[in-house]
Amino acid sequence: MSGDTLPVEARFGGARPDAAGRRARLRQYQQQLLERMQAARLSGGARLQQLGVMIGTERFLVDLTQTGEIVPLAPICTVPLTQPWYLGLANIRGNLVGIIDYARYLDAGETAVAPDSRMLTFAHSLGFNCAILVNRVYGLRQASDMQVAGERLVDADNNEWLVLDLAELVQDPRFLHVAAAT
Repeated sequence: MSGDTLPVEARFGGARPDAAGRRARLRQYQQQLLERMQAARLSGGARLQQLGVMIGTERFLVDLTQTGEIVPLAPICTVPLTQPWYLGLANIRGNLVGIIDYARYLDAGETAVAPDSRMLTFAHSLGFNCAILVNRVYGLRQASDMQVAGERLVDADNNEWLVLDLAELVQDPRFLHVAAAT
């Protein structure tokens, strides 16, 4: 029997059961997180929740209404003649998304890629097909439970947090011009 007449599964090994299980668990986790994020958005009288993330060496709180989804790292295609903080484009669920290293944007080093790294997409309502590279996702946080210390918030464990306003970021002229100066 030639290779051309074998079923597709036999020729290409088929889907590995462990990979299919991981995908199913990841989809379930993403669905649960999406449901929690939507519930937080819809609860008008409830306390405002933010998503805690690590970018570079800093912890940031991002308003849930400004975030899309958290996705595993995908291959990033670099784009020539762009700013160093514009890492390039990634295919996320069939959409090309610009990937930003916010630490580099702030001139605060770079965001190291590690096993816990993720891409945090912007909410569709911001009108920007973009994602920020994050070292780590800490989950939901309550800024109202934190103490204000200058421009930072301090949680009960004495961790310092900065607020990242994505809606403000997409209004910044510097952010809007990713082309490198020539």
